[in-house]
Amino acid sequence: MAVRLVQRPGPAASLVIRGARVLDPLAGIDEVRDLVVRDGVIGGDPDGLEVVEAEGRLVVPGFVDPHVHLRTPGREDLEDIATGTRAAAAGGFVTIVAMPNTSPVVDTAAVLGALLERGEQEAAVRVGFLAAITVGQEGRELTEQAELAELGAVGFSDDGHPVADAEVMRRALQYQRITGLPLVLHEEDPSLSGRGVAHEGAVASRLGLQGIPSISESVAVARDAALAEYEGGWIHICHVSASETVEEIRRARARGVRVTGEASPHHLTLTDEAIASLDPARHKMNPPLREESDRLALVAALADGTIDCVATDHAPHDADEKEVPFEEAPFGITGLETAFAVCNTHLVETGALPLATLVRRMGADAAGVLGLPAPSLADGAVADVALIDPAARVVVGHEPFQSKSRNSAWLGEELRGRVELTIAGGRIAWRR
Repeated sequence: MAVRLVQRPGPAASLVIRGARVLDPLAGIDEVRDLVVRDGVIGGDPDGLEVVEAEGRLVVPGFVDPHVHLRTPGREDLEDIATGTRAAAAGGFVTIVAMPNTSPVVDTAAVLGALLERGEQEAAVRVGFLAAITVGQEGRELTEQAELAELGAVGFSDDGHPVADAEVMRRALQYQRITGLPLVLHEEDPSLSGRGVAHEGAVASRLGLQGIPSISESVAVARDAALAEYEGGWIHICHVSASETVEEIRRARARGVRVTGEASPHHLTLTDEAIASLDPARHKMNPPLREESDRLALVAALADGTIDCVATDHAPHDADEKEVPFEEAPFGITGLETAFAVCNTHLVETGALPLATLVRRMGADAAGVLGLPAPSLADGAVADVALIDPAARVVVGHEPFQSKSRNSAWLGEELRGRVELTIAGGRIAWRR
C-alpha cells in the first residue's frame, strides 16, 4: 500500500548554491563546494543557472517532521494546510506529517480523501496524513485501516489521546500485518495523569498545580512495547518526555521490538522550571516539561540514537484560548519555524550534540521512523534542500510568523540559525 505525500504544483527549481558547507551525514558529504539544482534535481550542468552566493552558509537535506497539527479540518482559524506548510518551509522542512485529531477526526476515507485533495492544492511542502487508530479517537472501535491505508494514510495515531484499552491496542497491532503501516502512539495512562496540567514534582507543588507523573508515560510505553513484541508489531512513540520512557525503549529494542521514538525541541531544551511564569501560551504542553535529569536523558538518547528523531509537535492555538489560568488553557505550542534554531542554539552550540547528528535526526532519521523516503543531497536525488545561516541571530517573533499562531515557548528570545531557502520536492517553497 502506497503512502501518499502531496504538494501543490509549481515550477521546478534551477539554481546554483555557491560556496556553502554542504553537509549530508547519510550520504557522507561534508565539504565546502557548490550545489547544483537543475530542473528540481540535485546535480547537472550549472551553466546558465541563477547563482545564490552562500559563503558561510550551511546546505543540508531538508528536514522532515513526523508530528504536526495542522488543525484542518475544523479549526482553520488556528492553522490550515497553506499556513502550516508555509511555516514548515520557513523552518527548513520539506515533508511534514499531520495528526488526525481534528474536527471531524480523520477516521474515514472521506475525510482523508478530502485532506489529500486540499494538500494537492495548498501545500507548500510535501504533507502526509495519519489516520486515527480508533473511530473518533474514542479508544473503542478500530477504524477501517485497510481502506485508509489503501487511500494513502502514512500510519495510524490517536495522538492527543492514549489507546487505553490493551485489547484494542492488540487488535490494532494485528491489523498492522495487513497495512504494514506504523502505529504512532500518544503514551499516557489516564488513571495516573488524571487532570494533571504539569509535571508532578517540586515546581508543580510550589505552584499548586496538579501533577502528571513520569510513570504515566513510561508504563504505557512498557505495555505497548510488550504488545508489539507479542504481535510482532511496529510502534513509534510520540513526544518522549521522561527518562523512564527512554529506558523502556532501550529495553524493548534489546528484546528486538520494532519501536522508535521522537523528542520535541521543547522537551530537549526546557524543564519544568519554565512553568514558574504560569504562562500557558509558552509552557503548557502534554506531556509536560519535566526535570533536568529527564532533559539530559533525552539529549543523551537523541545523541546515541535511542531517540530516533526530533519532532516539533507543532500545536497552534490562538491568544484568547491561552489567555486563561494555567489550569484551564489547552496544551501545546508551535514549533515548525523555530525547531532548527532552538536545537542549534541549545544543543549544538553548547556542545551537547554534533551538528551532523542534529541534521540527521531532523532529516533522514525523522523520515525513517514512518518509513518515508529520506531527503538526500546525492546527485540525482529530488531536490529537498535547506540553506541556513547557522550564525544568524534571530529574535523569535520580531519577524511575522508564517503560522497563524504565535504560541511559542521562545517568543522574544534570541536564537542562532535562520533558514534562508527551502527547496521541497524540487520546488522553491521558501525564500527569505
